[in-house]
Amino acid sequence: MELKLHRPHAACAQTGRPFVAGEPLVSALVRSEGRLDRRDYAAAAWTGPPAHTLAWWRSTFPATAAAGTTLAPADVLLDVLEELEGREADAALRYLVALELVRRRAVRFVDRHGPDQDDKRAGDGVPDLILACRKRDREYRVRAVSAQEATVPGVEERLTALLWSGGAA
Repeated sequence: MELKLHRPHAACAQTGRPFVAGEPLVSALVRSEGRLDRRDYAAAAWTGPPAHTLAWWRSTFPATAAAGTTLAPADVLLDVLEELEGREADAALRYLVALELVRRRAVRFVDRHGPDQDDKRAGDGVPDLILACRKRDREYRVRAVSAQEATVPGVEERLTALLWSGGAA
């Protein structure tokens, strides 16, 4: 089963107040009962990431869905994940693409039994994500990035262009 990435919810997860077009908001991908849930918060109601958050980002509530937009197929995103391998300048984009592929269940986290020195980046002690894809019969090693790295200018626009075709591309 392939999960679709949906646009922001119509109301704030914290206050229940409906969003208005152009309003700043913060979205979070939260691990919950074996799946990833998207939670959207008004910027003023954001107090930090909830427990079990894998990623969060700032954006604005869209005016309306663009006519004719479609979500990129998982195979296209797998191609992007492979193309960006080893390109340190694109580490944040590759990480966000990997999270989208996990959300769609095109790849899965590989269970690890204890820390392994080879899985840690030099000096920071943060393990890389190890993901497996049955369809392509391979594993991917993806550098986990901080929220600051994932929100550098241009990353959100590039991710949107990759995920959506039509008006957003």
